[in-house]
Amino acid sequence: MSFFNKMLASIGVGAARVDTKLEKSSFVAGETIRGEVEIYGGNIEQQIDAIYLTLYTTYIKEVDDNKYTAKAPVQQFRVSDPFVIQANETKIVPFTFNLPFDVPITVGKTEVWVATELDIRSGVDAQDRDYIEIRPSQLASRILEEVQQIGFRLRKAECEQASYKYRSRYPFLQEFEFVPVGGMFRGKLDELEIVFLSQTESSAEILMQVDRKARGFGGFLAEALDADETHVRMTITQQDLHNLGDILKQTIAKYA
Repeated sequence: MSFFNKMLASIGVGAARVDTKLEKSSFVAGETIRGEVEIYGGNIEQQIDAIYLTLYTTYIKEVDDNKYTAKAPVQQFRVSDPFVIQANETKIVPFTFNLPFDVPITVGKTEVWVATELDIRSGVDAQDRDYIEIRPSQLASRILEEVQQIGFRLRKAECEQASYKYRSRYPFLQEFEFVPVGGMFRGKLDELEIVFLSQTESSAEILMQVDRKARGFGGFLAEALDADETHVRMTITQQDLHNLGDILKQTIAKYA
């Protein structure tokens, strides 16, 4: 029976199972995640080499002019040393880890989840998946709010495959696409795109793509050649928050 159980466990039947329980399901970028991994022993004793928690997100990838949704790891954490789980035993492993400040925000179709994996020696790895909500950091939130305060509305937010020009430490960048709905930019711009290239608690490097509205034949020709687009790279710090609206307005106005 023991040999038969070992054989079944090696293909995942009657093997150890895992269930991760998070303290909550909604977090701010940069916040600490706390929780417990519960491991339930199967029909036999098994060697667990490690427990890994991996933060994943989705992004739009393009291959041969075809777009599809892919997944990418954002960060991985090892939360245990090797141990043995006995048959029918339950073990609880507490953990904490900090979310990176540049983790994607869960807006639009973007999803973020914590994947748990038991690395089981001579067996099928056990897995669990927990979806979480990610809200922007204080600095990122202020930037996105100020853009709307100066006359823009968020039309779309999506993680897309990163351009070779602006490749980050991930294979994707999260783009926030705004359209002018009032104020000084209505009638001058088609849209404004903002990408967070990097973030810390006190600063954010952003890329703004300012798309001017086509005017006449020359404007349409410029649009066809992407000559109506200007890319502006800038760093915003906590010290800029007191007059952030004016900084954004003046920067955008140079290229409108």
